[in-house]
Amino acid sequence: MEPDELLRLVVQALERLQLSYLITGSTATILYGEPRFTNDIDVVVKLSPNHIESLVEAFPREEFYLDPERARQAVANKGQFNIIHPSSGLKIDIIVPTMDAFDRSRFARATRVHPAEDYEATFASPEDVIVKKLQFYGAGGSDKHLRDVASVLRISSSAVDREYVTEWADRLGLREIWDQILDQL
Repeated sequence: MEPDELLRLVVQALERLQLSYLITGSTATILYGEPRFTNDIDVVVKLSPNHIESLVEAFPREEFYLDPERARQAVANKGQFNIIHPSSGLKIDIIVPTMDAFDRSRFARATRVHPAEDYEATFASPEDVIVKKLQFYGAGGSDKHLRDVASVLRISSSAVDREYVTEWADRLGLREIWDQILDQL
């Protein structure tokens, strides 16, 4: 299975189950920026305990690893869990949002795009992808997050509302990182 096939599969499953979601992380960065390798798909999904069984059924045990107990814990704790496709080494990171002010904003700003000609998916806005990448860089220091932000700004610059990013960078204590990136561009 290729990453684009896995993306299609997860989108179809979430939409069939009528779950609110948004694609974020590296997959969204690739959409708005430059191609790069990634072996995971980050999906923020509004889940409740009664969704777990249907989600597990959507990813058959013969092909996927999905621990129902870990999923339940993630829902209870607003954490994350994985759906792994062992034969390809690809995985889906399911992130359960806290629905704080930023989560509410990014769900409200999510956009429908065509990752391929034959289907649509809900993606986080480029600005919200940037803000999350700033958070991840602030938490762990991995330069890949800075490269991803720079890539989105280079490729999708005219579509990025920098004032929105600046507002959230201020609110989340990320302004210094955001200013560094802007200075380097």
